[in-house]
Amino acid sequence: MLPVKTQKSPVPIAAPVPGKFVDATQKLGVRFVHRASPTSKKYLLETMGSGVALFDYDNDGRLDIFFANGARIDDPMEIGDMPQKDGPQYWNRLYHQKPDGTFEDVTERAGLGGAGYSTGVAVGDYDNDGYDDLFVAGYGHNTLYHNNGNGTFTDVTESAGVGGSGWSTSAAWVDYDNDGLLDLIVLRYLDWDFQDIPCGVRGERGEGPRGYCAPGLFKPIVPLVYHNEGGGKFKEVAQKVGMIPGKGLGVAVADYDRDGRADILIANDSIPAYLYHNRGDGTFEEVGFAAGAALSDSGAPVSGMGADFEDYNNDGWPDIIITDLASQTYLLDTNAQNGTFESSVSSTGLGPMTLKHSGWGVRFLDYDNDGWKDLFIAQGHVMDTIEIGHPDLRYREPPLLARNEQGNKFVDVSSQSGDIFQEKWVARGLASGDLNNDGKIDVVVTSNNGPAWVLINETPTSNHWITLKLTGVTSNRDGIGARVKITTAAGEQYATVTTAGSYQSSSDSRVHFGLGPETSVRQIEIRWPSGIVQSLNDVKADQIINVTEAVPGKK
Repeated sequence: MLPVKTQKSPVPIAAPVPGKFVDATQKLGVRFVHRASPTSKKYLLETMGSGVALFDYDNDGRLDIFFANGARIDDPMEIGDMPQKDGPQYWNRLYHQKPDGTFEDVTERAGLGGAGYSTGVAVGDYDNDGYDDLFVAGYGHNTLYHNNGNGTFTDVTESAGVGGSGWSTSAAWVDYDNDGLLDLIVLRYLDWDFQDIPCGVRGERGEGPRGYCAPGLFKPIVPLVYHNEGGGKFKEVAQKVGMIPGKGLGVAVADYDRDGRADILIANDSIPAYLYHNRGDGTFEEVGFAAGAALSDSGAPVSGMGADFEDYNNDGWPDIIITDLASQTYLLDTNAQNGTFESSVSSTGLGPMTLKHSGWGVRFLDYDNDGWKDLFIAQGHVMDTIEIGHPDLRYREPPLLARNEQGNKFVDVSSQSGDIFQEKWVARGLASGDLNNDGKIDVVVTSNNGPAWVLINETPTSNHWITLKLTGVTSNRDGIGARVKITTAAGEQYATVTTAGSYQSSSDSRVHFGLGPETSVRQIEIRWPSGIVQSLNDVKADQIINVTEAVPGKK
């Protein structure tokens, strides 16, 4: 194994600081409970959970929360049947953040109750009108909601042409051809229906108690790719752009070779991960094997679930993490800066830390603002019977907080970082963002057939921070795909503007950097998807900066 390449960093070495995340769910008025609708048939759809989105739908400067929810599944279902949201308990939910920091359920007023069995969610302003729109993935049918700018949303799925088919999971908004309009990548999991397949704990054909079937029993399926044609219309182009069948659960976006074009990472379940290199002509080439990003460090495919695609070692090149099932260490692949990746899961200590755990939603985030992106991971096994055949594993698990030690290793600080890390959840989706605008990144986690958690970051630290909210002009309005570099007296950091990543979830599009003891940023450099490069100099720390894309020749 080659050594991890790191650039010595933004901030001086400091003593390890555990985090402090506090469960504020009830206090803040969030009452969401996911309804998986479990049956005696153990249909696979029941155990996969759903996602969460953090976004400011009304542009009041405060993040709001959207949850995707399940639907009623009959026991049994017939092939071709569709689950129904036939009661408020199955509605998707939108929580609006009020000025006092608490949340109110505005689902009915907003028109977002939804239909069918909802799974993933993706946020992006597809028509560049200044209001973020909402795509909700689901089983059998997807939904695109246009934000009307008055607190309500309109279902425009049919007119937009993005209804799709099959079982959709995670989705990502990205302008893959840099035409200023956001396109949409929608993963599909399996070629699956409500077949009555009697899978068991000790075998796939009915030995022992009934369990959820493994994905190996089902065929892969091609993801959906919708090119934004403008005027609220999309065209499905997956085959045209070069997508191949997969078993996609997690998707993340970054420009891994820094050629100015967004590339796509897909975490597949039980088959190799896919890395789609953007050719720049409107097509992609799948290069996972050639790039060293397809398999674990032992050379095997994993049960990939969540994914993130960010620069954890501050060398300016995006790195990869993919979460998976217990008995498989998570994948951590460090960008070798030559179009390939090197496995770093063992050398960074993440392997032993994750071997007995099952990870879903995952985000690189700097919880203590020391200038290094740490890891927050939602955990829990997919099989509710796992402890029968594997007494060393657990169905319910606490989340993981792993502190980044200057890009060289990760240290598990969960046990010192709050009571929530002692609790055991069947966690699935995870989204991150600064809910209370205090400069510390917070987290919202969903569970399968259970409650959600709003986890407020109260880590005691004197470290400084800066957050950027980008507005594109020539580029897409959200600035998705922009590459941000900051330089302080201590070094450089990098980030990609995106709402994608994690598992079936969508995070705050604002870019956050911890600054350690630095009280100012020497330079902020933004490389917009349009190719425009913009710089800001001598910016004070501890503030949220709004940056509008500069257009040459226009004041």
